[in-house]
Amino acid sequence: MTHFQKLRLYPILRWVSSNFSPNPFKSSPNYPNFRYNFPCHCNYNNNVHHYSNLISRTILKEAQDALLDYLHFTRNLPFLDAQYVSENSPRFLRKLVDQVNNEPDIRRAVARFLQFRTINEFEPFFESIGLEPSEFVPLLPRDTMFLSDEDGLLDNFHFLCGYGVSRDNIGRIYRGAREVFRYESGVLISKLRDFEEFGFSKSVIIKAIVYNPCLLIDSVGKEFFKVLARLQDFGCEYDWVEQHLLENASYNWRQIFKLLHFLSDMGCENKDLGYSLRQHPDILFGCSGRSTFSLIGFLIKLGFTKNNICLLFLHFPQVKVEKFIWNLGRAFELLSELDVDALYIGIIMRKHFILLGSCSVKQANSLMANLKTTKKFLRESIIENPLVVKNWVLGAKKPVAIIHSRIGRIKFLSSIGFTEDSKEMEKALKKFRGRGEELRERFDCLVKAGLSEEDVAQMAKAAPQILNQSKEVLETKIKYFVNDLGYPVSNLKPFPVYLSHTMGRVKLRCSMYKWLVNQNAVRPTLTLSTLFRCTESVFVEKYVSKHPEGFAVWQELKKKFSK
Repeated sequence: MTHFQKLRLYPILRWVSSNFSPNPFKSSPNYPNFRYNFPCHCNYNNNVHHYSNLISRTILKEAQDALLDYLHFTRNLPFLDAQYVSENSPRFLRKLVDQVNNEPDIRRAVARFLQFRTINEFEPFFESIGLEPSEFVPLLPRDTMFLSDEDGLLDNFHFLCGYGVSRDNIGRIYRGAREVFRYESGVLISKLRDFEEFGFSKSVIIKAIVYNPCLLIDSVGKEFFKVLARLQDFGCEYDWVEQHLLENASYNWRQIFKLLHFLSDMGCENKDLGYSLRQHPDILFGCSGRSTFSLIGFLIKLGFTKNNICLLFLHFPQVKVEKFIWNLGRAFELLSELDVDALYIGIIMRKHFILLGSCSVKQANSLMANLKTTKKFLRESIIENPLVVKNWVLGAKKPVAIIHSRIGRIKFLSSIGFTEDSKEMEKALKKFRGRGEELRERFDCLVKAGLSEEDVAQMAKAAPQILNQSKEVLETKIKYFVNDLGYPVSNLKPFPVYLSHTMGRVKLRCSMYKWLVNQNAVRPTLTLSTLFRCTESVFVEKYVSKHPEGFAVWQELKKKFSK
């Protein structure tokens, strides 16, 4: 693997294959469920609609008013904030109503309850910004219950609202990047301006930070902009970046940058790589590039060079990277199940990796059952012609006789000079009929008649249809050619098409030509190609009509040889 040492490949692959650290924002079961100083009798997992149905509109409105008064007048929360929180926290309101369930004046009862009991203000606030209880309970501060005690929380909240982020989406930002709400004045606006200076519109920036809040954190943001700069070098414009980078996903920008750098170091030209990435964005963004690193590791184990790998990514097929890996693995398993030697497995995988990665092959047991054949036959078939796996894909059902016939024809054609996997071979396979041993028998028949193997091979390439006839038919035509027409067998070489004509057609034209020569109506030196290449109407007009009785003789001969 010395050709990869300069790329420091192994540390990268070990890093990719190691387990990622758990999500730092994942809920912890060790957190307390609630921070209330009063008992909770409600089910916090019910949905908003359910709570609204349990409380009449009048009671709900009275509880909202009491909470609004408390948050605004008692806790000095800005009126619009207090109003929004009170109107968008139905679960919390239900809990409050449960504490004064039998009181006739709900508003006064709730207000009195709030006056003498301390509540955790973060609960209705988190609920109002779009978080579910299962999401915000682990985020409740341990050392405070008042929103005003959380430095920077409301200031950064107000700034995001003013920037255009809807309040019910701010919860996603808080859940994904809590430290953003502790920034000092001016920090958040400077980070958003960095996005604007890169050319992103405000609507795209909002979408980006809502779906990937970590972009607002220093280390992640820097990696993000490094990726943008690198993609710009590859010719990926901002419209493409907006379409694929800022979707509903959290990306590992450091890993994506490492992948871009790695592909570039392998020799992929910026322009070509940029085009390939635009055609196949999942090369870069499939699991933040982890899928591509996994594919590279698999290819290296198979003995691929960096040039092979670079070529793959510059000409990647129309299939997802993860699917490509799965297909390659399935092909590898099939070869192993068929007991193909490890050396041949490597050769087959390296030579046909595009094909093997683009189709999903069946398992060995399924193939043997469907094709009613043995493991040995399948193994020999794939070693002789790996392209046969195209017939073994999931959903394809081909009789074993067809597969065997094709393999035999390939073997025969290779023996007479056709190049395997070439366009010439593919064209010949469509024209030659019969099994390989049948084609060989017909070929040998012509050799035994006096032609050399080289001559017969050239004749078969020029007129493949001559070998689509049985040995007996070929022998009959050669016998007539030599004994009745008086030509040496070597005259078949420049005109092999003679052997593809029916005996009736051959006898008809040759007999007519012989009669015309005896009548001095035509020259006796015409070649066979001249007599047979023209259509019947042309032959009649050009030769038969040269003698007054020619047409009558022609009709008599047609009756004779059509029998």
